[in-house]
Amino acid sequence: MKSYRVRFGLWVRQLRAAFCLTILALWSGPSARAQATPVTVEINAVAPSHPFPHFWEEMFGSGRAVLSLRESYRHDLREVKRITDFEYIRFHAIFHDEIGLYDEDKDGKPVYNFSYVDQIYDGLLENKVRPFIELSFMPEKLTSDPNAKHAFWYKQNVAPPKDWGKWEQLVETFTRHLVERYGEDEVAQWYFEVWNEPNLDFWVGSPKDTTYFDLYDHAARAVKRVSSRLRVGGPATAQAAWADRFLAHCKEKNVPVDFVSTHVYGNDTAKDVFGTEEKISRNEMVCRAVKKVHEQIAASAYPNMPLIWSEYNAAYDNNTAVTDSAYMGPYLANTIRECDGLTTMMSYWTFSDVFEEQGVVKTPFYGGFGLLAEDSIPKPAFNDFALLHRLGDARLEVKSDSVLVTKRKDGTLAVAVWNLFLPEEAGTPKSFTLHFSGAKASKVRVTIVDKDHGSPLPAYEKMGSPRFPSRQQIEILRKAAAMPATEEQAFKNGEMKLTLQPHSLALIEVVN
Repeated sequence: MKSYRVRFGLWVRQLRAAFCLTILALWSGPSARAQATPVTVEINAVAPSHPFPHFWEEMFGSGRAVLSLRESYRHDLREVKRITDFEYIRFHAIFHDEIGLYDEDKDGKPVYNFSYVDQIYDGLLENKVRPFIELSFMPEKLTSDPNAKHAFWYKQNVAPPKDWGKWEQLVETFTRHLVERYGEDEVAQWYFEVWNEPNLDFWVGSPKDTTYFDLYDHAARAVKRVSSRLRVGGPATAQAAWADRFLAHCKEKNVPVDFVSTHVYGNDTAKDVFGTEEKISRNEMVCRAVKKVHEQIAASAYPNMPLIWSEYNAAYDNNTAVTDSAYMGPYLANTIRECDGLTTMMSYWTFSDVFEEQGVVKTPFYGGFGLLAEDSIPKPAFNDFALLHRLGDARLEVKSDSVLVTKRKDGTLAVAVWNLFLPEEAGTPKSFTLHFSGAKASKVRVTIVDKDHGSPLPAYEKMGSPRFPSRQQIEILRKAAAMPATEEQAFKNGEMKLTLQPHSLALIEVVN
């Protein structure tokens, strides 16, 4: 995450978020409902198609390593696994001193303790999730600058090592232990990513890029010494940076690399990501950045290198009107539509608000990144991921920027339809008329998530927005956040009609 961005006044963001939610509520009143925009979409059940792997739900991010020892973290992990069947989890700071992995004796010789490391990875595997390992941050006994503390609440050290040989030994010893404990066949299915966002304040090496490349080189060679089958990559940058330079460096120095990873957020600026002054919508930024890096890889010496987008979200600044709201459903669906075919895997940041980068959570709904708020209260995004999981594994062509048509192996059509507006926009309802051809069906099933269905926020506001809800209030919020019931509709002459309010996501299943 981007710490330098979140230091400005939290109270300003909370006021802004509350204002946006109030305005959205007013905009969604009766007058808006009376002015639905008509949209007609032609859907051919036998249209050309292509494979549609669920790249958006194969990995999720989370805070830092030690949090994974908590039962609340593991509970939320199981819940997200249940609705998405995701395979990988990524978190920071496996080398942080709170893990107890690295120490040195009085003579400066490294001493290793794998107790918490083993508990962390055992816990993930027991819940049928594999690690996407981020090799970070610098242990206190190994850092070249004990004062290079990051601004996050847990104050990780972000300096280069005082001894490059000891850094390389740390990575090799850590990796070898994992192979010995879990087996080469298992660990060969994991990923090793070197560091996190070295182009920002997570790295104080100077110059940033060349010193990071040194860090990467030592780590990558250490991983490969354990086994050539293990996968290692980087540069794990923010703002879609350095991918071209990173691959050029790996080629020039003959450094092992198995994937490119980088990050971007919906409200990153065009200046930071593309070096331009244009205004790019939050709705478009992520996939514009993905396309940029995809094209850089295609033009590099490694044109078939996998691209893993190991962090993204619609906002980096704890905005309740964004990440806690129903806006996320249409945002996610549109992101999937636009990013299809450009990346191997995308990692939504994060699966849970068991998260402490800015300190202990102070209220359930503060614009946290997770799908589940504190006390495991589902947000609309949790239900959105559950709906999108039900899409098929083949995507059919359709002429629409608000519809995604897929087919399951049993022939069922699963269609996502959405009404996307920016959180700060009033928006208007849309009345969709969907014409199906080539579909032999008599009925359709429709499930809709919007601000009033599948969201705990209306109930939370009704109870006075308590900072510390009681147990009874928590149960009320969980019930309010439950997935809305699926409704059946008649399928007459291959046609169905659907009206969606702003910030709504619908899943339509055409039943044979």
